[in-house]
Amino acid sequence: MKKPLGVILYDGSSVLDGEPITVIATFNSKNVKTGNMIQTWILKSDLAPMDASKTGADYSICGACPHRHYLNGSCYVDQSRAPTMVYKAYKNNSYPTYDASLHAKYFKNRKLRLGAYGDPAAVPFTVWDDLISNTELDGHTGYTHQIRHTKFDIRILRYCMASADTPKQALAHQNLGARTFRVKTVNAPMLPNEIECLSDSKNLECLDCLLCSGNKAPKNIVINVHGSKASRYTQKFSKANLIAVSN
Repeated sequence: MKKPLGVILYDGSSVLDGEPITVIATFNSKNVKTGNMIQTWILKSDLAPMDASKTGADYSICGACPHRHYLNGSCYVDQSRAPTMVYKAYKNNSYPTYDASLHAKYFKNRKLRLGAYGDPAAVPFTVWDDLISNTELDGHTGYTHQIRHTKFDIRILRYCMASADTPKQALAHQNLGARTFRVKTVNAPMLPNEIECLSDSKNLECLDCLLCSGNKAPKNIVINVHGSKASRYTQKFSKANLIAVSN
């Protein structure tokens, strides 16, 4: 059997609002930051990514994330590119539904990125748990902005870092038992319990780092804001990044 370009991991309701979503795993990536990890795309199944973003319907997949473009946020993902290509392929029936007996072999000894687009917490925990527990993956990364969402499944923190936008927020998430991945402005200091993302400090691909693996990670990570819309983050959070906090 010819190896597919990707597989459908989930077609069902969003945990966040009950609306229809899909999760696609694609096997090849040219992402220079992550390296050639298996990428997972969490998409509205009934609406193209650009339309979902413009109308706010992307809440189903991005939830409370303050970086949504609908909220004039700083998300670095260009929905018109990879997410749209994956969505079109999905609508053209280019991806088979995941069948462990046929497709588990394509995950063997590979690294998995939970949420190349979309928030992993929009997906039932069992989808990720079954995949990670029952395939011979060689590691994973993931992030969630939903730790304060009323429907958040705290088990997601096994596999995902809790995204934070300010030092105060990071400490609050850590007090809930999460490891954090915090975005900061360039001149803002790091907290004592944080290290700089190794992509920035060591030019290391996520593929070779894997520190952002939820509660399995030994460190809290911080990264300087980046992307074409970084100025939006600076406008919203620059002052909060400079407020002194203590553990």
